Amino acid sequence: MKNYLEYNGYVGTLEFSADDKIFFGKIQGVNDLVTFEGSSVKELEESFKEAVDDYLETCKLLNKSPDKIYKGSFNVRVSQELHQKIALLATKKGLNLNEIVKEALSYIIKHEEVLN
Repeated sequence: MKNYLEYNGYVGTLEFSADDKIFFGKIQGVNDLVTFEGSSVKELEESFKEAVDDYLETCKLLNKSPDKIYKGSFNVRVSQELHQKIALLATKKGLNLNEIVKEALSYIIKHEEVLN
């Protein structure tokens, strides 16, 4: 089951408000908060595409990059046991911990279907 929308290289989250009886979401990976909504799945999809197109056009007019810039580093919290096992695996493979994590993340990107 896919719980997100994709359009023109952008991903939008999906949520539902039972109180308001409306679907809504926001575009991920952009520099600003850009939301969209619809009272049906079709309306939500159309609103998402319109939000992406409008945001890209606005950024173009403002001569602004729409895409969020990622530093390339982040903290990962794991159990002590997992940390020990992965550190030992890195040693066995002649790699450092950072290289092992990069390999694992690259594998997941190439094989995203293995994730729930």
